[in-house]
Amino acid sequence: MRGSSSELLLDPQQQLRKRKLLELAQNKNKKKVKRTCKQKIWFYTTSFFAMTAVSTGSSLLFLVPLYVDPAISTLTSDFNPNPVTCVTILNRTETGIFNCTWSSCREGCTSDMYKCFQIFVKYVDYNVTFSEEPLYVDNAILLVNIKGCGYPPEVQCANFASSYGMQDKSYPCYYSRKNTTIVMDKYDEEEQMYIIIHYFIIPFIICVVCSIVLCVMHCECQCNDNIATSLPPSKQRPFFSNDKWEHLLNGKCFVCCQILKPCKC
Repeated sequence: MRGSSSELLLDPQQQLRKRKLLELAQNKNKKKVKRTCKQKIWFYTTSFFAMTAVSTGSSLLFLVPLYVDPAISTLTSDFNPNPVTCVTILNRTETGIFNCTWSSCREGCTSDMYKCFQIFVKYVDYNVTFSEEPLYVDNAILLVNIKGCGYPPEVQCANFASSYGMQDKSYPCYYSRKNTTIVMDKYDEEEQMYIIIHYFIIPFIICVVCSIVLCVMHCECQCNDNIATSLPPSKQRPFFSNDKWEHLLNGKCFVCCQILKPCKC
């Protein structure tokens, strides 16, 4: 009896295995369906816009803290575009994290400072308009840029120290009108605007446009009254009080429904 029952159990299992093997063999023998020209164009267009949106969005994560934020801070500091003559009065090197609260120049902006060099300067501005007396500052700090840090090859702290670290050396510099104790050796307003436009505005616009195109291409929405009224009441959600935009269907295609009223994506 035991032997016969085990044989009965093995037969269905063997049949299932045979069926699975036959199904796998049929799937292998099936020819791959060739894509039409329209499907290929659709696929490559989607891939192009998706890769462009991802690459521009990812680049903003690096460009904003490294370039855009310093450029905006430089413009908001309101530096005087007319250079004045600065004279180095002190150059000192400090060690320790508590002594290095700032540095005239350092390579790298994320790590903690344990060694730093600080340059103090004095300058006189005879062309001030807000006072009859000239502006005289004798305790200003010289920075390589508004953040006091950067990355090679743009920032070379060894060259910066040798160029401006010698005591009683005079050179042109630019001071901030918001904080007259902050001085930079170079300032170009057009360059800062160039950085903001090319490193933030253009990539941001490209990322937004590509995202909208992908939404319009692939969102399944129908922004018309007939489809909206045919939905169950639980799925009908008012979007705008205006009659133009009555319902947002199933919460899909938010951008599509705003851009194209009678749309079928």
